[in-house]
Amino acid sequence: MILNETVLAVALPQLMLDFAVDATAIQWLSTGFMLTMAVVIPTTGFLLQRFTTRGLFLSAMGLFLFGSLVAALAPGFSVMLAARVIQAGGTAIIMPLLMTTTLSTVPPARRGAMMGMNSIVIACAPAVGPLLSGLILGTFGWRCIFWIMVVIAVLTLGFGLAVLAKGGATRRAPFDALSVVLSALGFGGVVYALAAAETALTGSWIPAVASLAVGVVGLVLFVARQRALQPRDAALLDLRPFSVKVFRLSVTTVAITFGLLLGSVVMLSMVLQQGLGLSSVAVGLLLLPAGLIQAVLAPFVGRLYDRIGPRPLIIPGAIVMAGSMLALAAITTGTPVWYILLFNTLYGAGMACVLTALLTTALSSLPHRLYGHGSAIMNTFQQLAGAAGTAILVAALTFGASRAAEAGPAAEASGARLAFLVAGLLCLVAVATASHVRPVGPAQEPRGEVRLDASEAVADIEAAGTLETGTLVRVEEDARR
Repeated sequence: MILNETVLAVALPQLMLDFAVDATAIQWLSTGFMLTMAVVIPTTGFLLQRFTTRGLFLSAMGLFLFGSLVAALAPGFSVMLAARVIQAGGTAIIMPLLMTTTLSTVPPARRGAMMGMNSIVIACAPAVGPLLSGLILGTFGWRCIFWIMVVIAVLTLGFGLAVLAKGGATRRAPFDALSVVLSALGFGGVVYALAAAETALTGSWIPAVASLAVGVVGLVLFVARQRALQPRDAALLDLRPFSVKVFRLSVTTVAITFGLLLGSVVMLSMVLQQGLGLSSVAVGLLLLPAGLIQAVLAPFVGRLYDRIGPRPLIIPGAIVMAGSMLALAAITTGTPVWYILLFNTLYGAGMACVLTALLTTALSSLPHRLYGHGSAIMNTFQQLAGAAGTAILVAALTFGASRAAEAGPAAEASGARLAFLVAGLLCLVAVATASHVRPVGPAQEPRGEVRLDASEAVADIEAAGTLETGTLVRVEEDARR
């Protein structure tokens, strides 16, 4: 599902020809996907309480399967755009569900290792997308991309029907329609404004600024609404995880590094093709090692996290990422390909250390009842960061190229130097925030939290793995008496 965020990156020119639309319209296949994610993810805190794991998994996979099938058969641009929105709806549900299920079912002593497996998916898919798309485009055409997804979705849906247990704990969480509207206006407006940043630099800036204004006002009202509903446990997205310092710092660092990851994939695809004249397949092959190194390192990083904690992993990892971006700020049209490959791969290695450790640290710092909301917040910020990172780096690339004394590939390289310099400085901010992350002790209730009732207290103890099940039953019975 995450593959969908970048898999069409190199297929967009072909889709423009097949659907007879311009570049502004075709970008909506990516922008629409991100917008839908940004709107749906904040509601998953409510969904994870209200519905069972089986129900949400089957619903998400059903949406993704249907969207992939419609995309594979799409006769025109409007149908393809609708298919992408449907795909994004399923993706927006499955990602918070993955994190919450990991936290709820894996003992704390093994969470790092399991989050390492999750990080493979989250970090590698964006890097693999361009290569997969390039290989398929050259042989079978863009529709085959979606047919492959249809097959995988059918197999996964069938497997889920067979193995996922029915039932499970749910809570009749209240649904606030106004919060949904404000969430859509706030997060949707900000993501659209970020996605339109490049257009604002080269054309009309009014739509982007108007969208940003609507987004900011929507977010302010959304936050105020959630704070008013929190005392009654009626918030669509409970914001109390932000009162936990470790969570705040971890979310900030993940947002910066993940945003730069997605942004650098898009920017490098443009620079390598337009500046260095590489083919789409060559670009995909060049970007692939960064994803592979994350896939190789993430499980080991997870196991190291379980032994030594976050700080020995995230601080060196963030420093490696900053150094890699600053090294790439020296590229020219004569820079050898191996130089770009080396430092882009080093960025992937640093990302493996940072992402795995911080995802585990952030979510483990919360009490059991806030896992769903914490996961929704983390995934929402990742989507916002992805849009922001792409917008910032592409805008810097465009601005630098427009101000260059040279023209053509040399101007593209000049823009790339500015973009990588900006990325390096942002990575230094991530180094600063990462240095303040401390090892997580027993999860504490956020400030202002009402004490849990007996059943919720038992759920927290069980999640922590500190008592046997039989003891938990007796504790709960005694508490209720």
